[in-house]
Amino acid sequence: MAKRSKKFHKSQAKLEGYVVAVFAEDYEQAQEYKSLLGANDIPTVISEHVEKTIGSNEIAVMVPEEFLDEAHVVIESQQAYDDFYDFALEEEEEDSDFDGDLFEEEF
Repeated sequence: MAKRSKKFHKSQAKLEGYVVAVFAEDYEQAQEYKSLLGANDIPTVISEHVEKTIGSNEIAVMVPEEFLDEAHVVIESQQAYDDFYDFALEEEEEDSDFDGDLFEEEF
């Protein structure tokens, strides 16, 4: 049986008790999740797993198991806020496309 490096054991020990809160599309998004959760006093670790068979990377944002529910609430709240903000910007863009010449009166 092959021996695993000390580095592997240290990283495994660091993640013991941590569970995946969310998977990120890229490292930048993972950092955003980490900042968001950190701002809400939730300890966070980013773990990148390279899947050699498929050729894709998974970036997991992990939290201690006892913070998992709170992390989901924070993430879902932020996503709802982002969706609302995106909707408001779309509405504003649609309103600005309106031709205001219709209401101008010629004197």
